[in-house]
Amino acid sequence: MSAELVREARAWLTDDPDDQTRSELESVITATESGDAAALEDLQDRFSGLLEFGTAGLRGALGAGPARMNRVVVIRAAAGLTAYLQDKLGKRDITVVIGYDARRNSDVFARDTAAVAVGAGGRAMILPHTLPTPVLAFMIRHLGADAGVMVTASHNPPQDNGYKVYLGDGSQIVAPADAEISAAISRFPRVADVQLADDGWETLPDEVVDDYLDAVTRVIRPDGPRDIKIVHTALHGVGSAVFRAAFDRAGFPAPESVADQAEPDPAFPTVSFPNPEEPGAIDHALALAERSGADLVIANDPDADRCAVAVPRAHGWEMLRGDEVGALIGAYLLERGVAPGGVFANSIVSSRLLAATARRHGVPHAETLTGFKWISRVPGLVYGYEEALGYCVDPAAVRDKDGISAALLIAEFAADRKAQGSSLDGVLAELAATYGTYATDSFSVRVEDLTIIDAIMARLRADQPEIVAGQLVSRVDDLAEGSAALPPTEGLRYFLEDDTRIIVRPSGTEPKLKIYLETIDADPDVARGRLADVRAEFERLTTP
Repeated sequence: MSAELVREARAWLTDDPDDQTRSELESVITATESGDAAALEDLQDRFSGLLEFGTAGLRGALGAGPARMNRVVVIRAAAGLTAYLQDKLGKRDITVVIGYDARRNSDVFARDTAAVAVGAGGRAMILPHTLPTPVLAFMIRHLGADAGVMVTASHNPPQDNGYKVYLGDGSQIVAPADAEISAAISRFPRVADVQLADDGWETLPDEVVDDYLDAVTRVIRPDGPRDIKIVHTALHGVGSAVFRAAFDRAGFPAPESVADQAEPDPAFPTVSFPNPEEPGAIDHALALAERSGADLVIANDPDADRCAVAVPRAHGWEMLRGDEVGALIGAYLLERGVAPGGVFANSIVSSRLLAATARRHGVPHAETLTGFKWISRVPGLVYGYEEALGYCVDPAAVRDKDGISAALLIAEFAADRKAQGSSLDGVLAELAATYGTYATDSFSVRVEDLTIIDAIMARLRADQPEIVAGQLVSRVDDLAEGSAALPPTEGLRYFLEDDTRIIVRPSGTEPKLKIYLETIDADPDVARGRLADVRAEFERLTTP
């Protein structure tokens, strides 16, 4: 087996255009041939299959081999995407706009994508430098491109990179496009089969960023309040410059940046995990806010498509849950007025509070599968969000989550309430008084072996609970079966007789099982008490 594996690895070496990954793989092969068991295990993992191209595009650890992110995998993916577009659109001269963040090799993968598109007879436009994902999402429709590629691993660990694909409507791909692109990739088994242009692509001028800024600042009122003191962190990502430019153009006081997290750094040295949701990730921002007397903390993830918000409370600074920010933005948009025909939407794992507020104001609401690839496709969408800190507040400009425009809107709302002597916490209290407390929580079961997730899901299906935390289970939806409202997706949804909701689903981007909980009650203490009880029960039920 190891001899066959070594032959496969050496064949990969001959096709790899990257000196670094060739050298890396050569070392692993040599160690394997010398009898190193760890090296053999490493080699087996690298050649365990081709990194799967799905609706999230590609995402994985950097390194040599088909199960890693590298130039071979990216060039083949770009060739497949280009061929898919040419076949689908019936023309060779397709146009692709390409963006990239500051992770390792992002610029290289962007350039390779451009070389493939041009080599195949298409046109490629590369953004002028490292920029947030929402800028790329905006540019697709703004420039009339047939597709967009963003090279980013978003909030994944430092060793990862990724390849996110959008089609010409500005939305991320969904089935069956993912399978069709994957099939097209298989037509290019080697880099040697792909024509790479040496030049001919276009590097867009810096002025295109101004076009994005012009669009994004229109989400707030030109005469709206601006007296708000903000601390911002980009978590070592690419959001700082665009965030500050947007707030300056909108007329806000300059946000105070967390200095040691403001500049892009692919090593993410001050955080263990570059995701605002992770414990400790925004501690530097909270400490700065405490020292500076700020009104609000805003954090973006490394590619700035997500937005986290923290507020001062009696016991100190605290980050709001994604559902709380989602409800706040919805409340503000409803307060400002929604045009007839406008629709609100959120994913099934997000709180049902947005639906309740929309219903009271006569605004239609839709529920979608998890991911902005679904939310962005809701007909008539004017606002959509999901609990993982993603908010689409201007789908006409950016048909995806956008951490810059969401930050502008929440900052204006906070300034508005500050001018009235209130706060965002005050709005949350008003919502609770009107609709009841919608208490939400989530947790994850991280695994090394993905078969563990399959085993947990099989166990839950085979032995469904009848009572959870003292409440009868009134309904169980197997989301894999689909419904008239939702396409099939792996997951289970439980409703208890007190209207508590639990959803269990595998993550689409990370090796973990995610569990989402929501309880509703007029009494906040009752809602939170039930939430704690239900969490304890499902922590037991989902233990590997």
